Amino acid sequence: MIGEEGEQLGVVSRFEAQNKADEAGLDLVLMSPNSNPPVCKLMDYGKYKFDTLKKEKEMRKNQKISEIKEIQLSMRIDDYHINFKLKNAQKILQDGDKVKVSLRMRGREQAYSNNAVEIVKKFVTDLADYGFIEKEPVIMGKNVSVVINPKKA
Repeated sequence: MIGEEGEQLGVVSRFEAQNKADEAGLDLVLMSPNSNPPVCKLMDYGKYKFDTLKKEKEMRKNQKISEIKEIQLSMRIDDYHINFKLKNAQKILQDGDKVKVSLRMRGREQAYSNNAVEIVKKFVTDLADYGFIEKEPVIMGKNVSVVINPKKA
């Protein structure tokens, strides 16, 4: 049996342990039932449960959930628009979120899928200071896409 402050109270019967808990106005909590003899602790179970919930809530509050934000390009994109989208991607990566860069090919553009991959690779190399790619650009049907992870600060 373990006391309220963590001190060892020795091996006692279950009846005697429950009496000590009632005298102190505390709960008798079974900590490890499989050990020989089983270990019990005197504690205020309501306070213990409240403290554990509070710690879990604090842990969840400190957790950063990263989102994936998409930036769409096209085969005929102009340099001005690429620079504009680069600035947006840099802001997203600095905030700690992932960026999915996708380029949709329409009509005859599908015959020049190599050019589409080059456009996406150039975009990714311009973002090399802010993030790194998970894997090389992939052609899926009419789309070329790649996901960029932010670099750790």
